[in-house]
Amino acid sequence: MSDLITAILLGIVEGITEFLPVSSTGHLILATELLGYAAEKWSVFNIAIQPGAILAIVLLYWRTFWNAFTGLFRRDPESVAFVRNLLIAFIPAVVLGLAFGDQIEMLLENAVVVAWALIVGGVAILVVEKFAKTSDAGGVANVSLRTSVGIGLVQCLAMIPGVSRSGATILGAMSMGVDRKTAAEFSFFLALPTLTGATVLQLFKHRAELTSDDFGLIGVGMLVSFVVAWIVVKAFLAVVTRYGFAPFAWYRIVAGVAALVWLGTR
Repeated sequence: MSDLITAILLGIVEGITEFLPVSSTGHLILATELLGYAAEKWSVFNIAIQPGAILAIVLLYWRTFWNAFTGLFRRDPESVAFVRNLLIAFIPAVVLGLAFGDQIEMLLENAVVVAWALIVGGVAILVVEKFAKTSDAGGVANVSLRTSVGIGLVQCLAMIPGVSRSGATILGAMSMGVDRKTAAEFSFFLALPTLTGATVLQLFKHRAELTSDDFGLIGVGMLVSFVVAWIVVKAFLAVVTRYGFAPFAWYRIVAGVAALVWLGTR
């Protein structure tokens, strides 16, 4: 299979899974194993194409970001709170990412860790869905500072591949009483600094290994992930509002068990 086809397939996987609570990194690792790709070759690519999916969020919510940006100059309290909450939630990932970056990178080649994380995460979703008591938070800007810190700490669990950054932040927020819609949007918006930072760090660390061909493939992957993420995100909130997160939980459990069986019989 050509590298171009590989880049397109991984871009599709990234676009579908980045903002769903199923773990994009985990699925990219499993896709690499399933299709026989060299994990060490594509691990940087899998992180580098994330900005494509991020761009989909920026364009879908451009009014929200624009209002927050212009509101900062007016010292609008809601805009200040919006930016403050996202920055506060972002800080724990920066600290742990810089401190344990090498150890985290080693896990990116472990498909067994991914499979178990999918199963455990699926069970966690079912538990939170059943027992969490949530109320309308009124948007990201109205989430308390304490809750924002908590969401940021929970997001760090996603450094384990298979946990799911979006799943961790959404469920973490819900467990702290935030309603589904606000929790999902907090997760979407928090992806902007988190995934951008992770991409810049990985590209910088591996800059000597990357060739012009690699950057071309990354560009293709970004474009594909952008288009697919745009479609997926527009449907995601409607599905969650109607059915909750349980369908994603059962999917995770089934996918994790199937992956363990497959990995054990190779």
